[in-house]
Amino acid sequence: MQQPFKLSVQFATDQTSADELPTRTQFRRWVTLALEQQAAIVIRVVDIAEGRELNHRYRGKDYATNVLTFVYDDTDPLSGDIVLCAPVIVQEALQQHKLLMAHYAHLTVHGILHLQGYDHIEEHDALCMESKEIEILANLGFLDPYTMPDEVTTSS
Repeated sequence: MQQPFKLSVQFATDQTSADELPTRTQFRRWVTLALEQQAAIVIRVVDIAEGRELNHRYRGKDYATNVLTFVYDDTDPLSGDIVLCAPVIVQEALQQHKLLMAHYAHLTVHGILHLQGYDHIEEHDALCMESKEIEILANLGFLDPYTMPDEVTTSS
């Protein structure tokens, strides 16, 4: 059952090629399938400098990471921010031989699941979260993000 939600998308990156960034419509579709409760969400697509600064400030890591999730625990309905670092996502998609929009979809779904309390610290929790991601992405028409393309077998 689709949950009502508010979504704001902010583009704060120097990437200007339209085919390198998801549209607001794509983000809305991805969030719709991953969200299990009412929420107000901001998705912010950032560059390396902002990604590094946020990761350093909030996680103590001095590098830009692909996705950060910020949950505001004291709100009802659920509220939070998902930060996606565009250059990191582009680089990972190239290195992992994945379609760029499939990788964006995966990381958006991953962030939305974190927002709702899913975690991957313990092995059992990681398996649960990954299986949820795989199911959601399959419903979106994307391959299992945890299987490398050369591991995928095709039937003829």
